[in-house]
Amino acid sequence: MMKGLKKWRLVTLLAALTIILSGCGEEYLSTLLPAGEVGQDQFNLLLLTTGIMILVMAVVFTIYFIALAKFRRKKLGDDHMPKDVEGSHKLEFIWTAIPILLVIIMAVPTVYYTYKLGDVSAMEATDEEGNPENLVVNVTAKLYWWEFEYPEHGIVTSQELVVPTGEKVYFNLISSDVKHSFWIPAVGGKLDTNVENVNKFYLTFDKESKDLEDGVFYGKCAELCGPSHALMDFKVKTLSPDEFDNWVAAMKETEGATASAESADAGEAAFGQSCIMCHAVSAVGTSGASAPNLATYGDRNRVAGFLEHDKQNTIDWIKDPQKYKPGNLMPAFDQLSDEDLDAIADYLLDLKVEE
Repeated sequence: MMKGLKKWRLVTLLAALTIILSGCGEEYLSTLLPAGEVGQDQFNLLLLTTGIMILVMAVVFTIYFIALAKFRRKKLGDDHMPKDVEGSHKLEFIWTAIPILLVIIMAVPTVYYTYKLGDVSAMEATDEEGNPENLVVNVTAKLYWWEFEYPEHGIVTSQELVVPTGEKVYFNLISSDVKHSFWIPAVGGKLDTNVENVNKFYLTFDKESKDLEDGVFYGKCAELCGPSHALMDFKVKTLSPDEFDNWVAAMKETEGATASAESADAGEAAFGQSCIMCHAVSAVGTSGASAPNLATYGDRNRVAGFLEHDKQNTIDWIKDPQKYKPGNLMPAFDQLSDEDLDAIADYLLDLKVEE
């Protein structure tokens, strides 16, 4: 008797934990709080399929408990024989037709949304002057960071995707090394990034991220890609169309920016001597760099995608990146003096395009 009670206590505890944990979603990360049309469509499908599964479970458990109560041996005796229903065409029709009907109810909207969300025919649309009508972003996944190119504007950034609200944003997804997967849980997705072929889809962003707790939406790699897969995060800043245009203009103003090893600024000189061969400090360019573009480093939300964005974490990352992201391709710069590391960190944190 006591063993049975303990089992029911465990079930009750798990049920209570389920209720508590269901409220743990954050607006910048949770698929249950969609912030765009694609996310809302996918959430609606989730509600539909979950509702059908709950209905099936409710019917099955109801029948089970009715049978358990009605046909107890204690109540009917050992010699009771239930009515033989073998070969009943009525029952066979019911338990065949109902599952088929439920599958159809799930399949029709699923197929509809699959084709709707996969329609990227407008990606190449242009106006009368030949200008693209929609924003297209080329996304390249790398070990373990993300590069975002805006071909229409001739700019590139990394680790933080910046997009306008209220319009469809089209994405070309590819990987430079192994399979990754592009996913912004609160907005929609996810879709694999492959090495040999480009995957395409679109998202819409209905909410400005500045009102969120961290000021950004969180993006994830959703495909196991190596020892630092769990740390392959990126952030998404969503701006009003006017603010986005201002951001693009500010990015273009960095054209020609570089870091000289002969600079009088200690941070720029140290960066120019140790880092400029891999890292660009101008946002004007194309994708394909071997290391993240740092033109907007001071505007970022995180260091390396997951560390708090401050000077000490910047220094620690430069000294020993493998300690924080095992398997990444950045070498350690532990040979630099504390003065050089301090100066480089100050220089990086001053690289900003936002006010």
